[in-house]
Amino acid sequence: MNPIKKQSQFYLILILGLLSAIGPLSIDMYLPAFPSIAKGLHTTVSSVMLSLSSFFVGISVGQLLYGPLLERYGRKTPLYFGLGLYAISSFACTTAMSVETLIVFRFFQALGGCVGMVASRAMVRDLFEVKDNAKVFSTLMLVVAVSPIIAPTLGGFITTYFGWRYIFGMLIVVIALIIPGIYFLLPESKKPDPNFSLKPKAILSGFATIVKHPQFGVYTFTGAVAYAGLYAYISGSPYVFMEVFKVTEQHYGWIFAIVAAGLISASQLNSVLLKKYKSEQIIKGALSFQGVIGILLVSSSLFGFSELYSTIALVFLFLCCQGFIFPNASALSMAPFGHNAGNASALMGFIQMSVGAFMSAMVSVLHNETTLPMTGVMAFCSLTASLIYAIGKKVIVQEASVELVEEEEVEMMNTL
Repeated sequence: MNPIKKQSQFYLILILGLLSAIGPLSIDMYLPAFPSIAKGLHTTVSSVMLSLSSFFVGISVGQLLYGPLLERYGRKTPLYFGLGLYAISSFACTTAMSVETLIVFRFFQALGGCVGMVASRAMVRDLFEVKDNAKVFSTLMLVVAVSPIIAPTLGGFITTYFGWRYIFGMLIVVIALIIPGIYFLLPESKKPDPNFSLKPKAILSGFATIVKHPQFGVYTFTGAVAYAGLYAYISGSPYVFMEVFKVTEQHYGWIFAIVAAGLISASQLNSVLLKKYKSEQIIKGALSFQGVIGILLVSSSLFGFSELYSTIALVFLFLCCQGFIFPNASALSMAPFGHNAGNASALMGFIQMSVGAFMSAMVSVLHNETTLPMTGVMAFCSLTASLIYAIGKKVIVQEASVELVEEEEVEMMNTL
């Protein structure tokens, strides 16, 4: 693997970060518009929330499709196809005349846009040393986390002065700016492999091999369940802040930005901590702290003492933990797969988004005009992730012990 010059690395990480940010940007920008969309399409906010769930489902399904395509056709060709589908679907969203139509178009928009998430993770594994992956993922989060800071504010501004349909027009403009960057600045990190089979049986067999790997399973599911708490917040926060706490669309954008700033700060602090601590140590500490915050969040809702500023503070601390959990879990999940990074990235993304879509939908299903659905699901995610990690680490240790014994037996037989 050739070393990457600092200047080239800057542009490379910038483009990869922008590709990773397509999904979050597509979510965050239209969150403040939920009440306006509901009014414009003559429906309810809870129904509009299902367009967010359909977006998550589209991302989940799409990542499984792009994994094999990235292995067969290289990294860049599938990128052009997916982003083209995203642009067409975004235009279709601007013409939606019913919430059902919007839900369908959002699914196809996600189906196209998720290629950026799969390709960026695979290219990190292609282009950087394994020991640097966690730091690179933390840097990508810096780019990705800019989205929650500017997108809700920009979305609220666009909705107020132009109307919610122009939000999807802005997303088309973003894609039009990213595509030239891919063409001129992004190297093809993996050549097309015509021998890679696209037959369903071969693809499923490849996915099965990956998911059976203990390290992949433990860290992927730990990261996915923990990260689903973020999607529960994304899904529930428009109602909690704008309906329960009665903040304006503009103020909601600022709240979203403040919370996102915590995620950015934590992801960059993670890079510093990696110089002294291992990824496993950081994940363990972050999961424990997030579990405590989750319990405080749900307790405040259950016992009726939740209010605006305390909720913002607890959510801020809860999501700070994601800045430590997600980059390290992603790096540890991808580490064993050098020659199958596209499929590993796709499967990891599918699991993350499937869990996220489910938890997002649960917030909508459990909707009871209080803060409890959002805080309850967030707490459930943090505590469940801690349980998966604790059990999974024991499995990894046991597997390692078995492999060590087998190696010693083989060495002894060879000696004899």
